[in-house]
Amino acid sequence: MTNAEEHAAHSAETLRIVKDMEDGLGRAYNETHLHFHEDFTWRGNVGCGVKHGLAEFRNNWQLPIRAAFKDRVYKTEQFIADGEWAACFGILEATHYGTFMGIPATGKRISMPYMDFWRVEEGRIKDNPVFVDFASVLLQLGRDVFQGEGWEAYDSGEKPAPKPE
Repeated sequence: MTNAEEHAAHSAETLRIVKDMEDGLGRAYNETHLHFHEDFTWRGNVGCGVKHGLAEFRNNWQLPIRAAFKDRVYKTEQFIADGEWAACFGILEATHYGTFMGIPATGKRISMPYMDFWRVEEGRIKDNPVFVDFASVLLQLGRDVFQGEGWEAYDSGEKPAPKPE
């Protein structure tokens, strides 16, 4: 097998492991130890926090998301893999039925954009940088964290974009 063939096979195996994990989480199963190292790190953007190990991931991410949102459907738009790393982006659609960031249940259907990156080591996920667009979710639930100053107003022509002097 050539180096290129070995790399392609490694990438394919990484992607298989990640897709198996995503399938399990989408079914709300609790067998995370099958896919994640006990000492893995989940690194979220501001608002999401950082989780060290499976217990923190489960208690401080997985269960709070399940408590706030039901009828979850993960719609991953694209996966890519390169050696020990895989990544994806997509949208989680769900119904807001529990308190989320201080907002009581609204019953609204929301779309939560996300990007995930995973590093697989010894057949399990060891590192997981994640970017979840909580600002978008909050806006859908009636709270504009940018207080009308989001740059979408530049895109729509509602406000002129500032320029350097």
